[in-house]
Amino acid sequence: MPREITIALVQMAPDLADLEGNLRKMGDFVEKICSEQRTDLIVFPELSYTGSELGIRATDVAERVPGHATNYLAKRTNDFNTHVVMGMVIKEKVESILYNGTVCVGPEGSVVAEYRKVHLLGEERQVFRNGFRFVNIDAEWGRFGMLIGWDLAFPEAARSLTLEGAELIVVSANWEETMRDSWRAHVISRACENALFVAAANRVGEEPTRRYMGDSLLAGPTGEVYTVLDEAIEGYAVATIDLDLVRSVREDRQLIQFREPLAYRAIVRKY
Repeated sequence: MPREITIALVQMAPDLADLEGNLRKMGDFVEKICSEQRTDLIVFPELSYTGSELGIRATDVAERVPGHATNYLAKRTNDFNTHVVMGMVIKEKVESILYNGTVCVGPEGSVVAEYRKVHLLGEERQVFRNGFRFVNIDAEWGRFGMLIGWDLAFPEAARSLTLEGAELIVVSANWEETMRDSWRAHVISRACENALFVAAANRVGEEPTRRYMGDSLLAGPTGEVYTVLDEAIEGYAVATIDLDLVRSVREDRQLIQFREPLAYRAIVRKY
């Protein structure tokens, strides 16, 4: 029996700092998607709860996990027996420590895992602290990891999740229009070089200094594209994949087994 699962990528334009509006929009997307077809996993963009160009407002919109946002979505995941990955600003007990994070809420209606973005870009470094570990999640149908935005550009991130058993990586992103060509190249490369699926949801819309392009897509272990939403519009793309394909491609291509880690010392040297 194939391990078939259905994944939805939500291409959303969050309103900057409109927490309740964004949360309702996410809840509506979950309800609409799951009412149309049985869906195992729904992926929202980076900072889908808050918007991106927050500056000093990041402190005001930050929440602990679990908290209001995750509790709201937990009811939806429980109602529809699905997993949801969404982006938000996560705060620690110390109010001033903030992370650009994603949270996975599971079908039991509880937080399954949270991840804090490791690779921060540009102005993010002035607002957020970077995470220091990658996170895999065990669902009843398989193991998947989470990455955020710029993490995608670093092969080591996806490879780390792969070596910990990931068969699927979900990417919640805020990639800008100027990065269109490299975005798709990175998504397909990460899938192909690790022989797994990459489900990447990228936001759309504009903020004061940035325009986002969408182009959300799901790529498979041999680089094939299963679905893509290539217009810069709000909406979602759905695809059904067979996770058993990961094992068969890896057995055929020996990408993991034939690694030569002793030759890779430069990768972990800090310059």
